[in-house]
This record gives sequence, structure tokens and C-alpha cells, in this order.
Amino acid sequence: MKKRRVLVIDDEKAIRETLSAILVDEGYEVTAVESGGEGLRRLVEESYDLVFLDVWLRDRDGLSLLEATDGRLRDVPVVMISGHANVETAVRAVRLGAYDFLEKPLSLDRVVLTAQKAIERRDLLAEIASFRGRRESESALLGESAPMRRLREEIARVASTDARVLITGENGTGKELVARHVHRLSERGGARLVEVNCAAIPEDLIESELFGHVRGSFTGASEDRRGKFEEADGATLFLDEVADMSAKTQAKVLRALQEGRFTRVGGTRPIESDARVLSATNKNLAEEIRRGAFREDLYFRLAVVPIEVPALRERTDDIPLLAEHFLREASARFGRKPKSLSAAAVDALQAYRWPGNVRELKNLIERLMILSPSEEVRREDLPAEIRDSIGESIAPEAPLRDARENFERRYILAALRKNRGNVSRTAEALDLERSNLYRKLKAYGIEVERE
Repeated sequence: MKKRRVLVIDDEKAIRETLSAILVDEGYEVTAVESGGEGLRRLVEESYDLVFLDVWLRDRDGLSLLEATDGRLRDVPVVMISGHANVETAVRAVRLGAYDFLEKPLSLDRVVLTAQKAIERRDLLAEIASFRGRRESESALLGESAPMRRLREEIARVASTDARVLITGENGTGKELVARHVHRLSERGGARLVEVNCAAIPEDLIESELFGHVRGSFTGASEDRRGKFEEADGATLFLDEVADMSAKTQAKVLRALQEGRFTRVGGTRPIESDARVLSATNKNLAEEIRRGAFREDLYFRLAVVPIEVPALRERTDDIPLLAEHFLREASARFGRKPKSLSAAAVDALQAYRWPGNVRELKNLIERLMILSPSEEVRREDLPAEIRDSIGESIAPEAPLRDARENFERRYILAALRKNRGNVSRTAEALDLERSNLYRKLKAYGIEVERE
């Protein structure tokens, strides 16, 4: 394990030697300097996990050194040390970003404990920042195709209202991401998004999960418990896989939506909830209603604004962008050198039908990052069903005109990518008049954005 690096800045030789000896014994790598100027140079040019900084130095005071780093120490805990401490100095140090303040003569046990706690806190904050970064990355609605632009416009329009939204789409299209975006852009965005996967909770527990229960209401109910509707009061409640609820649960959800209140399982006291409800399903609710598996009145309560998330095969222009994004993510996640996709591989990816949608694409890219032998992913590296998809994407019984148009559209897209969206150069490469190419772009619904 790599040793943690500590910088000690103090003009007293005895303090430098004492701190260095203690910290080295604890397994740290220590650099000790006597001047503020040298300390500042080290802080700017090198990286440390912890700094011990004297308040009063011969060439400058430690607080001015903190100011001079101009925010570069925000990720490094700084422990101030002084033999002439006062409340005003301590407060100013903390405001400038110091982690703690120790008085001389130093307690050796306190030094060791402070170093340990400071680095633990630094690691925790770094982990939280990394997690937030991953979550933000995961929550990005990537794509510049016409269907994705329409989707983002719909989200922006509905987010500012308190209307209930029903999000539909196939598995793997990103319905949960859409719900998160609606919540984030709403006036409730600063509150929590409470999520429930209705398909993952057993039938005998779903009612308690949604509405809570009182102590003794059933076996195992040893104490009162709040439900998700109660937790989402003033916030947003996301009911994923809503079509998987039983008829009994559907009736209770309908009543809660109609009245704005409910009772816990085993309880009698009405509880009000101002929760905005978003829901999602991959099922055809019109068909479920015809089969008698889903209540029509609940459908109309949930689907005040319906949003359909497009399948990946309906937005194939986004596949190069998505694939590159997932390659970068996988490179960082697995600690591998970044890879690229050959033009032939991209063509095959765009020709494939993607029954698993964006989730399937992401899983494939992660697998290619691990298994592909070269830095460029070639068509030969793809699974057979994707590698051969170009030939299979046109059904033999389709009219010849359809096959020709399908090929011509893909050919034009490939030429545009090669010429970075420059229509003039693309027309020249294809030996077409520019006006003729523009007509074909319009006919095939290709929207050009230059890189």
C-alpha cells in the first residue's frame, strides 16, 4: 500500500524533528521544511495527503500561506499548530479551510489521532465526490438524435409542473433516468427522490412498503414504520414497474392519489402526503387494461402526462456517441487504456436491433473493454449476432427499394462521420451535387451537426 505523504512546515527545528519522528513511526512519508516560501513551493508543485502548518513562521505567517494557495488545498487537510493560539486566529484558520488547530506543546497522542482522522475524512470526501461523479455520469441522457431532443424537450416542459408522469418504454431504454431528470428539473429537485420497484417487492409486503404499518399489524411488525408515500411528502415518489402491482394494491394507490391521504397497514389515523408521483412500466398498459390486469381509472390518474422513451434502434445516430461514452467510463472503471471503435464496428453496432437497448450496449462495451486484444475494437471483435447484423438488417422479403434506401442511408451516414459532418466535403466524396445531398438528408431524416 502506498504511504501517505505529510508535509510539515515549521521554523522550529525541534518541532519538525518531533513531528517527523512520530509520523514516520506511524507509517507516513514525511517532508519537513522551515520556511513558508519553501512550504508554498512544495504545496504548489507536489501532492500531499496532509499538512501540518505553523501559524507563525520567520518569513511569513501560516494564515497568509493558506490564502496564497488560492484554493489548491481544498482537497488536502491542513492542521494549524501554534504556541500563541487565540480564538480569533483559530476561527480565521477554519474559515480559510484548515481542518484543525493544535496548540504547543504538542500532545503526541493528539497528533497521531488528528492525522488519522484528517486523512480518513479526506478519503471519505473523495469517495463521495467519486460516487457523485459516477451518478451524474450514469444519469446523463446522452444523444443528439431527433427522438432524444424531443424527449429532453418533453422533460423540460413537464418538469416545471406538479403533474403526474407515466414513463413508458422497453427494458433498458432509460426510464429511470428520465424520472430522475424530471425530478431534478422540478421545484422539488432539492428534495429526495423516493424510489420503489413494484416488481421487486413481494405481494404481502408491497402495501406496507408504500403506506407503512403500525406495530403489531402483522407478524414481524415490531414497531411503527413510515411508508414511501409518507417519506415522499413534499418530494417526488417514483413507482417503477407500476404495472406489476396487484389489483388490491392498485386500488389503495388509486385512493391515495384521489384523496391525497392514506392509512398505514393496521392503522386508523389518516396521513396526508403531498407527493408528486412519477411512474414507469415496460408493459403496454392499454393491453393490460383490456386483459383486466390494470385499472383504467388508475391509468388516467398516473398518466396525466405520458412520456415514451425511444428504443435504441429508433435513435441509431446516437450509437457512436453512446459507445464512446461507455468506452471512456469502462476505461476509468477498469483502469485500462482507452480504446476506440473502427468505422466497420460502428456500422455493425448501428445495424443491430438492440433488444436490450442502451443497457445492452453498455454491457457489450464493458465486455469489449476487457476482452478486446487491441486498442481499436474491430468488427471481428463483436459477437456474431452483431457482427453479422448488417446483412441481416434487411429482410429478404422486403422490397428492393427499401433495401436500397436502407443501404444508401447508412452509406451517407458513414460518409458524414468520415468528413466530420461537413456536407460540402461529403457531397464531393460521394460525387453528388450538394443540393442533391441535402434532398437525400431531408428524405432520410438525417440531421447534420458538424464536429
